[in-house]
Amino acid sequence: MIAYVIAENPDDRVLSQASQALNDGRLICLPSDSNWVVLADPYSKAGVDRLYKFRHVDDSKHFTLFCADFTQAAEVAHVGDAEFRLLKRLHNGGYTFIFKAQKVITKLLKASRTDHQVGIRFPTQPLLKRLLAHHGHPALGSHVDATMFNEHPEGLPIWAGLIDDELGTQFALILDPGEVEFLGSTTVLDLTEGAPTLVREGRGVWPT
Repeated sequence: MIAYVIAENPDDRVLSQASQALNDGRLICLPSDSNWVVLADPYSKAGVDRLYKFRHVDDSKHFTLFCADFTQAAEVAHVGDAEFRLLKRLHNGGYTFIFKAQKVITKLLKASRTDHQVGIRFPTQPLLKRLLAHHGHPALGSHVDATMFNEHPEGLPIWAGLIDDELGTQFALILDPGEVEFLGSTTVLDLTEGAPTLVREGRGVWPT
């Protein structure tokens, strides 16, 4: 089902519906600042299982935890003082940060249980930020790409109607804010050893 929303001012009833779907172990789909993403509640085994099944990957693969703020990040990652200062400079949506995972996450996610790491993002897309704040804790997410659709050439835009037509049965809700400008892939920084290490170069500028 598609819910049409205003990204900067979504209806609280829609946000509550999306949050409840996550709590119930279901998947939702909406745009981030990089691409369309599918979200599950990391505290719901049913939701996590559905997300991995949707992506057709083994549960040893890492997905990203989207966080509304530093409080949500500290819920799932060990963020020291130096890392916190770096996050204050770079939490502009252009980065994915790899941290040592909190025990609560290593108990829930096989990938984190194996290497004790977790990747987090602070999205700038207003709808996703509002949803995460409304939900009250991070959401586990993975992207939607052209390979998931029949005869949809890579590089062409993906929109809510296409997702609903071909993948909609797998989602409790698709949130559609209308036209969205995607900003490109994030820069991935590994902070597990303190000083940042570049894992993947993207739109985020290397910190100096």
